[in-house]
Amino acid sequence: MSLIKSIGNKKVNLDFNKNFITVFSEKINVGDLQFINQTLKDLHPSDTANLIENLSYETRVKLIEIESFNIAPEIFIELNESIQSDVLHLISIDSISEIVKRLESDDAVSILENLELDKKNLILDKLPPKDRFLLEEGLSYPEDSAARIMQREFTAIPSDWTVGQTIDYLRESKDLPQEFLEIFIVDNEFKPIGIVPSSRVLRTSRDSKMNLIMREMPVLISVNMDKEEVGQAFENYNLVSAGVVNKNNKLVGMITADDILTVVQEEAEEDVLRLAGVGNEEITDTVFVKTKRRFNWLLVNLATALLASWVISIFGAEIEKVVALAFLMPIVASMGGNAGMQTLAVTIRAIATKELSSGNINKIITKEFFIGVLNGIIFAIITGVIIQLWFKQFDLSIIIAASMVLNMIVAGLFGILIPVTLKKMNIDPALASSVFVTTVTDVIGFLSFLGIGSLVFL
Repeated sequence: MSLIKSIGNKKVNLDFNKNFITVFSEKINVGDLQFINQTLKDLHPSDTANLIENLSYETRVKLIEIESFNIAPEIFIELNESIQSDVLHLISIDSISEIVKRLESDDAVSILENLELDKKNLILDKLPPKDRFLLEEGLSYPEDSAARIMQREFTAIPSDWTVGQTIDYLRESKDLPQEFLEIFIVDNEFKPIGIVPSSRVLRTSRDSKMNLIMREMPVLISVNMDKEEVGQAFENYNLVSAGVVNKNNKLVGMITADDILTVVQEEAEEDVLRLAGVGNEEITDTVFVKTKRRFNWLLVNLATALLASWVISIFGAEIEKVVALAFLMPIVASMGGNAGMQTLAVTIRAIATKELSSGNINKIITKEFFIGVLNGIIFAIITGVIIQLWFKQFDLSIIIAASMVLNMIVAGLFGILIPVTLKKMNIDPALASSVFVTTVTDVIGFLSFLGIGSLVFL
């Protein structure tokens, strides 16, 4: 069995090992409902989702088809999108409707947006009119907007209420979210004017007015604000939650820190995958899908590699006369490529976090220039000494040292200039920069090393 520890009345899986998954799969195949249901009941929803994801497709299908097994909403939302899609194809419209009804609005929208139009409409038809209207409105906003991740369930009260009125309302109302840390204060037009932590309400006398204990909201989120910008607002202002307003500045939803944590994680994963040229790839994707997603950038890489090879071919005669040039030219290109990717990674992060702006771009470029100079000099000395000890040719040591300095400077400059330029052209720098930076450093590396070499030895 896997290593399990208890938290409250739930067991938390620390590591599903192969034997546990094998045993669980066997119980599914023989239809042992008691073992299956008890195991899933004992585990935390996140660990249950993890267990389901580790099953083979055939076993997962059989698990879903077992008559007495129903996926709880809190388990379903923990599944990755690929497995969610598989499960949605296996369960009935009624089952999906029940899951949607029991979810918070932001989670419900995330499920509905991945369904085919006909299936989506059938599910919406089974929902209460109010819920259907709210979900349809949420789906009408852009995919990466704040409206897609906001909850429609929030706590808002008039500014002239007392603490006592607020507490009574919180106890009696059935339309409030199950958990909330902050209460929004609104004016007569339902525009948010402040926020009160629930802990402050509990510590304040019942006669006190809520507008006297509220604090101003540091930021309001527009329904159309990009999710990345929302994440930056949460980080900048250390927010626990934030109100979302429509074009009339009326409060329509709430975004919480746990929603933003998911967004930040997804954006970070996307940037890492895009830097490698694989897009939004899931581990559960098929071989064909993965191959298709990787093809385009591998094709671009092939073209850039041919360009670098063409540069080398120009100096074919020089390489034949001084064979050592062929041994050493990958060193210059490799060092430049690594230096360029370091600058590129820092630049893309600065762009994503809005730290890089028109006000400081010149300063940053100048800084990268001097970093390139310093690194170039340091590694030129190290490499020059090694080459002198290896080949006993002082001229060769000078050539590789000079080209190393030049390529390291170019790598630093283009590592920042390429992503900034692509950003201005409305091209995602995380997706396209790495290929161009690598090409520039390879070409400049070969050109400088072989060019200087041809001048010295011929």
